Amino acid sequence: MIGIDDYTARDALGLAELVSRGETTPDELLDHALALVARRNPAINAVIALNEADARRQIDRGLPRGPFTGVPMLIKDLNAHITGWPLTNGSRLFEGFVCDHDSVLIERYRRAGFVLFGRTTSPEFGLTSTTENVLDGKTRNPFDLTRTSGGSSGGASAAVAAGIVPLAHASDGGGSIRIPAACCGLFGLKPSRGRISMAPDAGEGWGGMSTVHAVSRSVRDSAALLDATDAPVPGDPYVAPTSRRPSLYEIGVPVGRLRIALCLRAMNPTELGAPALDAIAHMKAVLADLGHEVIEVGSLPVDGPALSIAQQGVIAANVARVIDLRRKAMGRDDVPVETVTAFLAEGGRSLPVTAYLDGIAAVHQAGRQMADFLDTGRFDLLLTPLLPDSPPEIGVLSLSPADIGDYAAAIARYTAYTGLQNMTGQPAMSIPVGRDALGLPRAVQFAGRLGDESLLIRLAAQIEKIAPWDDLRPPLG
Repeated sequence: MIGIDDYTARDALGLAELVSRGETTPDELLDHALALVARRNPAINAVIALNEADARRQIDRGLPRGPFTGVPMLIKDLNAHITGWPLTNGSRLFEGFVCDHDSVLIERYRRAGFVLFGRTTSPEFGLTSTTENVLDGKTRNPFDLTRTSGGSSGGASAAVAAGIVPLAHASDGGGSIRIPAACCGLFGLKPSRGRISMAPDAGEGWGGMSTVHAVSRSVRDSAALLDATDAPVPGDPYVAPTSRRPSLYEIGVPVGRLRIALCLRAMNPTELGAPALDAIAHMKAVLADLGHEVIEVGSLPVDGPALSIAQQGVIAANVARVIDLRRKAMGRDDVPVETVTAFLAEGGRSLPVTAYLDGIAAVHQAGRQMADFLDTGRFDLLLTPLLPDSPPEIGVLSLSPADIGDYAAAIARYTAYTGLQNMTGQPAMSIPVGRDALGLPRAVQFAGRLGDESLLIRLAAQIEKIAPWDDLRPPLG
């Protein structure tokens, strides 16, 4: 048997190994996770809708033998369906909604051996880069409770940073895996478009810009989870290129000497603060020590302002659709949504069909332009800042702002480096780079060729070995 300190010291694969050796049990691991929810969640508000009874039933029925057998797992309260569990999508519109089936992704989590025991918070419909909503309140950063843990997977990132679980389900439509990972000192991989199926409830999210994976403490956990969930379902509109070998096997594989393009220019004019510049300088030194070449480029071959407009239009149309479908199902239209959500929905309803198609065309063109940028043989990967500054204070990115203009400026700044990869479909990852002057985590972003998570994982494991971040832990009791 293991103590709670042993539990928080290990990654998910490490805990599963202890279960397989009989040194702990799934029930004991669940006990530790629940104890940490009770101890730490009141301060950070990351975990909602606990379902201990269902988790115990999963264990009592006998867990499948998989890479994560016995490991407790938290699921984001956004789109992922779990039979008999509530799903609110962070919105009062879905309050009281209960799922009647499992998403394919949830089925794969079960086959991998996870014990599902609760949900993590999300902003309404995952629409912003903080995790605050009227229904559940504010999720706070374990490193500084006055700061955001990021969004939209901020509940997942706060829970992992707090040690409640070693990895957690997350999703990313404009940076929602990478930004929370950056805010909380975690590894966050956004897979390629089409890598993870959204069956049976959707073919795509936000015109193909959204995808699903996790935030984690270790690179190998993320890689092993990708292996457990990477397979298309008949009818999926996109299928990512097949990997040469399991992602977990990429850990420790020689990387070779990489040519990495560094671009500091974002999709929209964005002033970088000291934390971002320091993180880039530190990572350049790490990459030099590893023998890689970093070549700074002045800009990327895309029209950033036009893409920002395209992205907003596609998202707005999708927001309008989900609200209208839900209100039709409810048979009422008096349940409110948050200020920014309502603003987007109004814009989405008034968007001409041809403008929506123009947005999709712009997104597809950007994918081809970035594919050409990396496929010419000149560069292997792209390195950029991730956050332009320290994680902002709670409220700055809220969907219920005092001034919607201030919100628009803030969200444009904090997603300036992450939205492009959602539009191009490229895989991208957040790598922790120590702390800033405020003691908050710093991070950088790497992006690769469509379908080539393998190179990102190899490089991440190489960086993790010489510049580890596992000791980047918040001051929690």
